[in-house]
Amino acid sequence: MDKVITIYHGSKQIVESPTFEQGKKNNDYGLGFYCTESNDLAKEWAVSSTADGFSNKYTLDTEYLNILNLNSSDYTILNWIAVLVDHRLFKLKAPVARRAKRYLTDHFGINVNAYDLITGYRADDSYFDYAESFLNNTITVEQLSQAMRLGKLGEQIVIKSRFAFSKIKFEGAEIAKRDIYYALRKTRDDEASQMYLKLQDEETDGLYILDIIRGGITNDDSRIPRNIPKQSPSNSR
Repeated sequence: MDKVITIYHGSKQIVESPTFEQGKKNNDYGLGFYCTESNDLAKEWAVSSTADGFSNKYTLDTEYLNILNLNSSDYTILNWIAVLVDHRLFKLKAPVARRAKRYLTDHFGINVNAYDLITGYRADDSYFDYAESFLNNTITVEQLSQAMRLGKLGEQIVIKSRFAFSKIKFEGAEIAKRDIYYALRKTRDDEASQMYLKLQDEETDGLYILDIIRGGITNDDSRIPRNIPKQSPSNSR
């Protein structure tokens, strides 16, 4: 695949010059510029129930970038969760959830700030709830892995370093109409929620987070579902 890729950023406004170290520190992977290779997904993420948005288009030269691909088979769903709990604000309803956060950070955590670019799941709406359910010991790691594939969850690309920001070139913007793209996003989320309810009703003897903690389970355990290999946008490492 070419070193130069096309990415899109959904926003309420046109963003011609993305700025290093701007944004919210409590996003999935901390501070960074959050994009996707899908123009349609960027439009879904750009709109609200009351307002249109913009899909900003860029080209990005990925040559020489140090890239973390959390969706590669080198990692498991627990690596993604560990990164998430390190940045996002979770409702830790039970003591086991607080223990889970510490255990995941200690045994599955990754220093995302050591990379120029990150590829991984986007934890919006229902998908964030699935992660919370796992932390609170109400679904197994197998159910979590299945849930993250419901509703055709989008993959995001996050530009982290000053060097990576220097490689972005703005190519233009398109209007995202809320009457089209908010409906698409809501339908996607509703379908995922319905499938998740069915998933919860299924009997399982899989691993809950408390089993993982008590068993001292780490990333090389064969019972932890590994991610399905997928071609990276560039030289993932």
